[in-house]
Amino acid sequence: MRTKFAALLLASVAVTGCDLLNPTVETLECATTQTECLNSWFDQKFQEELAFSPIRQTSLGIKTDYDKIDDFSLEAQQEQVQWWQAATAEMEANFDYDELSDEAKLSWDMWQFRKNQVEQALKYADHEYILTQMNGTHTALPSFLLSQHTVASESDMAAFIARIGGVGRALDQLLVRAQSNAEAGTRPPRFAYDAVIAESQKLISGAPFDKSGEDSALWKGGEEHLATLVADGTITEERAAELREEMRTALIEQMAPFYGRVIEWFTQDRPNTDEEAQGVSELAKGSDFYDYSLGVMTTTKLTAGEIHEIGLNEVARIRSEMEAIKDQTGFDGTLQEFFVFTREDDQFFFSDDEAGAQEYIDRATMHIDELTKRLPEFFGTLPKAPLEVRRVEPFREQDGAAQHYRPGTPDGSRPGIYFAHLSDMRAMPIPPLEAIAYHEGNPGHHMQVSIAQELEGIPKFRSQGGFISVFGEGWGLYSEALAKEMGGYKDPYSEFGRLQSEMWRAIRLVVDTGIHAKGWTEDQAVAYCLENSPNPETVARSEVQRYFVLPGQATSYKIGMIRIQELRGKAEKALGDDFDIRGFHDTVLGAGSLPLSILEQRVDQWIASVNPA
Repeated sequence: MRTKFAALLLASVAVTGCDLLNPTVETLECATTQTECLNSWFDQKFQEELAFSPIRQTSLGIKTDYDKIDDFSLEAQQEQVQWWQAATAEMEANFDYDELSDEAKLSWDMWQFRKNQVEQALKYADHEYILTQMNGTHTALPSFLLSQHTVASESDMAAFIARIGGVGRALDQLLVRAQSNAEAGTRPPRFAYDAVIAESQKLISGAPFDKSGEDSALWKGGEEHLATLVADGTITEERAAELREEMRTALIEQMAPFYGRVIEWFTQDRPNTDEEAQGVSELAKGSDFYDYSLGVMTTTKLTAGEIHEIGLNEVARIRSEMEAIKDQTGFDGTLQEFFVFTREDDQFFFSDDEAGAQEYIDRATMHIDELTKRLPEFFGTLPKAPLEVRRVEPFREQDGAAQHYRPGTPDGSRPGIYFAHLSDMRAMPIPPLEAIAYHEGNPGHHMQVSIAQELEGIPKFRSQGGFISVFGEGWGLYSEALAKEMGGYKDPYSEFGRLQSEMWRAIRLVVDTGIHAKGWTEDQAVAYCLENSPNPETVARSEVQRYFVLPGQATSYKIGMIRIQELRGKAEKALGDDFDIRGFHDTVLGAGSLPLSILEQRVDQWIASVNPA
């Protein structure tokens, strides 16, 4: 079978194994199958798309553009959308969907899905909260430099310094967008402004910016790199001194002034914000934007009302299971009193100091290590990348903020990292620790993301192309429940902690839609959280403030978990004794991050392959 390629792909012919049969015609023909040629095209396009983001290149362990930071301007976003549109038109003009294999059809559908995503994101760019307390780029860039930009040579160190200067340019672009959106009426709530100001001040405090306090985070990180390079003989002390002065200049002259501009503008504009936070439905066309956000985060057509109702039902179901655990522990009192007991009794907390923070990290690591031993019983494909549990860097650590995962590299040279906020140990109770460790580590995010990155035989835009919230977070929450099947939660309080974690995701369905579709206030949302969960108020308020600035994102966890469980139930019913849990999990994780409709398509194909009848 022969496949036509557009003439502009001539440069890739030698690589893809295609032969130019008629050089006088502005088409290329391939002697290989449609699927093989399309996969070669996808991989070429992935390299083109990857060129837009030096940061993503580094996250994947690629040192191209190692001295650069992404372009965060609106113009750059528009350019990327135009690239996706042109590439998609090229695909549609030169390949025949009906002649592709099932796996290639899935890739085609995924490509269309991603193109639609970037188009919709641009459409609502003026509704975006550019800088907030939720891992805003002002903190994400320094964190990226410290955790992902490895330094093993003099050139790596020079690139590290160049990127410090690039942070300043990126902040300037982001500030322009924040100002433009503010003029259009899009401002995050006042608490987000306060967080951005405080975090920015931390990043330009201490050496080399002033003589007070400890070294700033980037200065300390750079000094550690220089010390290592000198110790292993890579550079001399004299060269280290020169690089140190270059780093000082980059921090003081190229980066700090732009953080100063962020602080100045956010401080001046702060009186224009809503002191009492409001949902995005209050923005111009805000209801449409929230519907869009729910669609992006759940990859479904569920309405805010439907999601709210699902949440109410799940909260009621989980409360009944919590009642059973309460009775199992012998506690004499109501469920609400049990919440207060686990929220306040000292036995459920580590000490609120450095020793307690380390004990938390050690306990999380222990749980992950124990369950990792049982992974081969439930998975055929296992991740190669190592995993570390770390405390969040001081400049972005927040009391009670959500823990999170940062992927390693596909080749395993940099580990995946599970980050924990440990500045207030009374906001980090012990009962849910085990479930969170499984969610962020194994068999949760680390396993899901690492397996995707390490996949062979599918286009890289799928294996390394991004994170779909409903799939990744749905898998993370599903993995918390799976861990019970694998032997986790031997202590009833840990099992209660698992339910506490699941309850929180059910609460999110109610609260997120309550805030953005029903006009709930921050205090109303916090009260609902405290009524239905033992999480302390510090956590509840931090989480509710998160929902205000990330509309819809919190709904992805439970919607994704429910769908994965439904697909498993469907496969178990269809296959009976032929159902293999390892095969099911490999099917779910073996294609990269997927929207739920395409995940269902893939599971259906697996069921048919196991039982053709």
